[in-house]
Amino acid sequence: MRANVRRHLEKCRAAALAAVEVYNRPGTQFRTPHYILLISVAWTALFHAFFYGKGRRPWYRTGTGKGTRYQKVEGEPKHWELAECLKQHYGDKNPAERANLRFLIGLRNKIEHRHLPDLDAAVYGECQAGLMNLEDLLVREFGPRYALMESLAVSLQFSRVLPAQKAAAAQRLASQEARDVLEYIKCFRGGLGGDVLSSAAYSFSVYLVPKIVNRESAADLAVEFVNYDPGDPEQAEKLQQVTAMIRERQVPVANLNLKRPSEIVAAVRSRIPFRFTLGTHAKAWRHYGVRPPTGSALPQKTDSRYCMYDRAHADYVYTDAWIERLVRELSDGDTYRKVVGEALIGVSAIAGGQ
Repeated sequence: MRANVRRHLEKCRAAALAAVEVYNRPGTQFRTPHYILLISVAWTALFHAFFYGKGRRPWYRTGTGKGTRYQKVEGEPKHWELAECLKQHYGDKNPAERANLRFLIGLRNKIEHRHLPDLDAAVYGECQAGLMNLEDLLVREFGPRYALMESLAVSLQFSRVLPAQKAAAAQRLASQEARDVLEYIKCFRGGLGGDVLSSAAYSFSVYLVPKIVNRESAADLAVEFVNYDPGDPEQAEKLQQVTAMIRERQVPVANLNLKRPSEIVAAVRSRIPFRFTLGTHAKAWRHYGVRPPTGSALPQKTDSRYCMYDRAHADYVYTDAWIERLVRELSDGDTYRKVVGEALIGVSAIAGGQ
C-alpha cells in the first residue's frame, strides 16, 4: 500500500474515533458540532485515501492539457474539500449516503459559529448514519483490518430521564439563534425523496428494547442488532408493533416556530406597500401551491419549506420562510396583481380563506 494512502487511512480512523469519543463522553457540551467537524475530517481523509489508491491526485488544478497546473497553498497542493470529493466520487449519482454527507456539510457550515448544544437529539440519526456509512466504505475499499467496530461500543444512556429534558431543550432550540439552523434541517429533509429519507444510509435510528434471557449462553451479548427485510410484510408488521409499544410521543421542534395565518398577515402587512389580508393570504398560498385546498383528502401534502398541516387542530401553520417569500414577491406591483388580482388591492379585510 502506498504511504500516502496509509497516512490518510490512519487520519480517517483517528478522526472517526475522536468524533465518537467526544459525542459519547458524559457531560460534553457542543457534542454535535464537535462530532460533525471530526467526522467531516474523517470522511475527507477516507476519500483522499480512496483517490490516491486509484492513482488520482485529489488536488485542485487550473488549465487543461499541457497547461494544467495544480493550485498550491503555502507551497502545498490544495486538496479537494469534502464537497468536491462527493462530486468526484459520486458524479451524477445521488444515493442516500451522498444525501447524508450533504446534510452534514451544510449543518457544519450553519453551526460552526453558533452555541447550539441542544441540537443533539434533532440530528442523531444523520450523525449515526454518517459513521456507519464511513465504516462500510472503509471496509469495502480497504479491508476489515481498518474497521472501526472493534474499537467501539454502544454507549450507556440515562434514557429514563430524557422526556422532560427534551422539552426544555426544545424550548431553547426555539431561540432566534437556532431558527435558521432548524429551518435548514427542515428544508433539507423536506427536499428529499421518500426512498432516501427512509433509508438507514441517510438517517439511522434505533429503539433500545430490554433483552430478557432464560439461559446463561443467551446473555453473552447485552446488545444485538437484528436485521429485518423491509420487503417482507410480516417482518415489517412485527417491527411496527414493537416500535408502537415503545415510541414516546414526539413533537417536532420546528413546530415551535410555526405561525398561524393571522400572524402571517400581521407580519407581511407591515412590510409591503399593498393591502394584505387573510383573503390576500389565501390567494397567495393557492397561487404558489404551498398547501392543498380546504377539504382535500390529503391535507398533509404541503410544501414543507413554507407550510405544515397541524393534524391535532386540523388547520395549517406557516414558516418564517413563507413570510420572507411573501414580502419579497408581493412588494412588486406587477407580481402582486398577478398573485392577488388588481380588484383586491382596495378591498377591506376578508374574514375567510385561511
